[in-house]
Amino acid sequence: MSGSGPAGPRASAWPRRLAQGPARIIAPGELDSWVVHEDERLLVVNKPGDVVCHPSKHGPWSSLVGAARERLGLGTVHLVFRLDRETSGIVVLAKDPRTASRLQTAMQDRLVSKAYLAVLTGELPAAVRVDQALGPDTSSPVFMKSAVCADGQASATRFEPLSRAGGFTLARVTTETGRKHQIRAHAQWLGHPIVGDKIYGPDSRLYLDFIDRGWTPELEKSLLLPRQALHCAEIDLQASGFPPAFCAPMPPDMREFCARHGVAVPGDPTGRPA
Repeated sequence: MSGSGPAGPRASAWPRRLAQGPARIIAPGELDSWVVHEDERLLVVNKPGDVVCHPSKHGPWSSLVGAARERLGLGTVHLVFRLDRETSGIVVLAKDPRTASRLQTAMQDRLVSKAYLAVLTGELPAAVRVDQALGPDTSSPVFMKSAVCADGQASATRFEPLSRAGGFTLARVTTETGRKHQIRAHAQWLGHPIVGDKIYGPDSRLYLDFIDRGWTPELEKSLLLPRQALHCAEIDLQASGFPPAFCAPMPPDMREFCARHGVAVPGDPTGRPA
């Protein structure tokens, strides 16, 4: 679907065409290998950076929620903490409505903490807290894009550099709010967009090129990675009475990018300070 605005036609769905290839289908054994924790109430997985969370028209095994329903034999699985398709890391699903409601309330009461690892463009000199309201970017050709704006929703993100080299920064990122694309939009506003980000990177029109033509050498030259270098490394539910923090180490694609550019990766998989 598309709309219109100051910048003309705007793209709102991804993918809008099939030129970029067939849908990503999850194999049952593959899903099993992603499980970080499971009990009678929760299923916690380490999602790769090419899997969509919400159900899609391509069948149950084309989304994390659909695959989880099939694996568990449940009619409904509740996606409590979602990630964008190209963001990897910890996703929490609840097996029953009561658990889902309890976790959603915990989120609203700020009893849940999350930490991300991100590879930023440029060398961030010191830790910084971005306290900037976010709302729709009506000037962008991409309908879903958010931006800092005076009349937006209050949003706060902290970026803490872990290591810097070669024009890049590996940062630990924590959020105080949960707005759409919050980390990505705040990173762009900060002047240190996330490597590989098609919407919040060097030019959001690269996203339009991607949904039209798929991944190309031209896009690789501009974006450096096929997906945004953003990973949810930890979700801590302890304050809300659930099991200890769930963690997922940095995935190979981000680790390899850091190695190529001389960016040191900390020993702690979540980037927590010693």
